[in-house]
Amino acid sequence: MPGKIIIFDTTLRDGEQSPGASLSSAQKLIIARELEKMKVDVIEAGFAISSPDDYKSIQDISSALKDTTVCSLSRAVEKDIAASAGALAAARHKRIHTFIATSPVHMKYKLRMSKDEVVSNAVGAVKLARGYCDEVEFSCEDATRSDKKFLCEIIEKVISAGAGIINIPDTVGYSYPEEMGELISYLLTNVKNSHKAVFSVHCHNDLGLGTANSLAAVLAGARQVECTVNGLGERAGNASLEEIVMALKVRFPKIKTGVDTHAIARVSGMVSHMTGIVVQPNKAIVGANAFSHEAGIHQDGVLKKAQTYEIMKPEDVGISGSQLVLGKHSGRAALAKKFKDLGFQVAGDKLDAIFAEFKKLADKKKKVYDEDIIALIEKDMGRRDGFELKNFEVHTTPSGSKGKVTLKKGGKIFKGEAAGDGPVDSVLKAVEAVSGRKGVLTDYQVKSITVGKDAQGEVRLRAAFGKKVLAGVSSSTDIIEASILAYLSALNKLELRNIKT
Repeated sequence: MPGKIIIFDTTLRDGEQSPGASLSSAQKLIIARELEKMKVDVIEAGFAISSPDDYKSIQDISSALKDTTVCSLSRAVEKDIAASAGALAAARHKRIHTFIATSPVHMKYKLRMSKDEVVSNAVGAVKLARGYCDEVEFSCEDATRSDKKFLCEIIEKVISAGAGIINIPDTVGYSYPEEMGELISYLLTNVKNSHKAVFSVHCHNDLGLGTANSLAAVLAGARQVECTVNGLGERAGNASLEEIVMALKVRFPKIKTGVDTHAIARVSGMVSHMTGIVVQPNKAIVGANAFSHEAGIHQDGVLKKAQTYEIMKPEDVGISGSQLVLGKHSGRAALAKKFKDLGFQVAGDKLDAIFAEFKKLADKKKKVYDEDIIALIEKDMGRRDGFELKNFEVHTTPSGSKGKVTLKKGGKIFKGEAAGDGPVDSVLKAVEAVSGRKGVLTDYQVKSITVGKDAQGEVRLRAAFGKKVLAGVSSSTDIIEASILAYLSALNKLELRNIKT
């Protein structure tokens, strides 16, 4: 169904209600500016009556934005609507969004109102809001658990009272796609003045159907979707902005949004950083694994033709490109591509030999790094041109440490020892004594990559050998061993710089 879909972003209101999420006024303003750059149509900046900080945030955003409509949420209560109007006063394009529950369970136990009282409050709230601004949205809270005939009654009356946008929320994420589509179709057909309003949906994700329900509503005739960046929101969150926008772009290209999709990854990262809520790796569109491939069959297909395993271009959402993650499921094609990217030409029998070693390494490590790949080349070279650690000892006393190392190179054994300020310092100086090359650590980082008493530690370092600064990385249950191996990884690259493989 062709048409333009209004993207209503409620990250700063419903999204901030995610347990653990909290944004300052300054952070909300930054996000709002980025959402405007991304060409979101409407930003629900907050719930003005809820707190002085929300009120100020709406004020600040209203003053700053030029093109995007700024919206404030209000209950169907006079003081709420007045607060929203005050906070939105400076907005170039403003909307008051008022709501009241319409489901039997909400009316009976939460509101303790009759149907007639709910209708009267809704109509009064819309009329009051229209006195402050031209654009008023009305929401039937818990619409998907409401009586359809009652929905038709209240919607018809609030449209007559001046509501130009009617929102049908799946407040508790109870609906499913076919049911959501049928509800929108029913309302568009049976509300006599439905043609005078834009119908909207706001779907929560309690059953994991937020995006699916939103798309079903769009296909049934809804022309606004309320959503959040990264799917943030109360409980299991809301329909995800990036999923809705990209699903329409990929599957229903005639249904347009005005969103600049190239900004999606950037805004997602900003929201994640500011809220402190990390995006799960397998999250659609913006997760770290969304455009990553580890399985050998998939990697081979992507290398030959991206569309074999990617239904959209990573560049379309602001990601630089696909990633071939090297691990135990990777194949020869991905390994050969990685060698090429690192500047090495490896093929034929040599590739087969290194691939066998790669598989052994990948069974031990979850992820294989570039430094590990280079180390495989060193090993294939018969270790003629690089140092291999055979053994080490460290003796530490209050006065200092003494380290001893046994290295192998080109079939020969070399031993060295040195004193240092600590165990790592002493063994690295012992390596220098053997190699004859003095390196200065410009960066040294240690982190745990597994848990428990036998946790593996990963060492990442950079060492300057004269003007050349080289990186090394390794892991071991012994941090001293990991440090030596990482240092040797960097040291051996000096030899590799002048070798064609």
